[in-house]
Amino acid sequence: MANILICDDERSICEMLDIALRREGHRIETVNSGADGKKKIDGALYDVIITDIKMPRIDGIEVLSHAHQVSPDTAVILITAVDDYDAAVKAVKAGGASDYIRKGPGMVDEIKLAIRRSVEKVTLSRQNFAFKRDAATRNSLDNIVGVSAAIEKLKQTIRTIASTSSTILINGESGTGKELVARAIHVCSPRAAEPFVSVNCGAFPETLLESELFGYVRGAFTGANQNKRGLFEVADAGTIFLDEISEMSVTMQVKLLRVLQERTVRPVGGTNEIPIDVRVIAATNRDLDRQVTENTFREDLYYRLSVIPISVPPLRDRREDIQILVNHFLKKYAPGAGKSIIRVNGPSLDALCGYEWPGNVRQLENTVERAVALESSEELHVELPVERPKARAAAAAAGAGLLGSEMTSSAALPEGLEMEKYVADIERSLLTTALRQSNGIQTRAADLLHISYRSFRHLMKKYEL
Repeated sequence: MANILICDDERSICEMLDIALRREGHRIETVNSGADGKKKIDGALYDVIITDIKMPRIDGIEVLSHAHQVSPDTAVILITAVDDYDAAVKAVKAGGASDYIRKGPGMVDEIKLAIRRSVEKVTLSRQNFAFKRDAATRNSLDNIVGVSAAIEKLKQTIRTIASTSSTILINGESGTGKELVARAIHVCSPRAAEPFVSVNCGAFPETLLESELFGYVRGAFTGANQNKRGLFEVADAGTIFLDEISEMSVTMQVKLLRVLQERTVRPVGGTNEIPIDVRVIAATNRDLDRQVTENTFREDLYYRLSVIPISVPPLRDRREDIQILVNHFLKKYAPGAGKSIIRVNGPSLDALCGYEWPGNVRQLENTVERAVALESSEELHVELPVERPKARAAAAAAGAGLLGSEMTSSAALPEGLEMEKYVADIERSLLTTALRQSNGIQTRAADLLHISYRSFRHLMKKYEL
């Protein structure tokens, strides 16, 4: 099914093609002049444009040239009468037109065949774009390394849900391998041959994220010199992975909710709704339940995303996998570094297995990669990462007596305790301490407290700081 624009000054031709191509399942728009055709091309994204060459004022060659400039991925099929034949051949040879078809008996069947060829070419081009963007090797369950009960349970969950098209929400700490899980779901699904498109929602400001996800039309904003398809369209028939979904602004959450409900996208600056068939997998390392409570994440979107929730276990909860992972990363990095390392030093391995790994598998991988680069013998010696304070602001607050020594786990609760007020006092104190330590820079204060900037702003407003 393709989005097709038909441009011909003969209304009978437009009506005939409209009827015939709609029966094939295509979405059709028709115009009766080159000027109207150019306006349509400026305001919408088409897979195929069918245009007559000979039209008053603005002819099909000019429409072709405009389409090639504004929307270079769109295929253009020229319809020509016999006396336009030479012009059509020149257009095709110049590389602008996908095909040309003479008007006459059999024209409709030839157009159907040309559309089929053009759509296949466009689809292949989009898939190639998606595969290039997704430079990493497509992953399967074999890339989720480990033999622990937690990992085996995760793999079984992936096998079970992969065949569905339900939306999935993956929860897990930073570095646990949430994108690996998303890729494995895609590869094990019926959509495996189609694109897997990954986008980090926290890496773009709101306006840029909207145009990245939904695309835009020419003139939508300064610098939008041609139409651009969004990642939802690029991922059509495949899977889109929305990482760090908790960092998406509330305004963008509303727009994403609409896409999930309607299964259509509207490019920025456009007027047409484009149907999509995409499986959505989202991921977060934040507590979305808390963000819903704090009104920084929409409850209706949360329920839309978490049709199937998956939790990825932290590395400290599957220590039996650490040795396997170390050997896996050793085999991965040693050949590329030109090292002939055959084993891991015993005390180093014991230390690795006993470490907490707050950065999870990613931190372990970086540690092994660094050790391989520095190793000069056949035995790998590994230095553990320098400990990073887990809660600097909390520690500072505790040192200043903000938490109160009477509230240790072994002590009885003081009389007259009001928990909500007590917790509010602690939160307010932590916020002010973090702001003082960060010299009033709110993003840095949020990092000190290990919460999102949006949550930090919410708490600032809540406590009128």
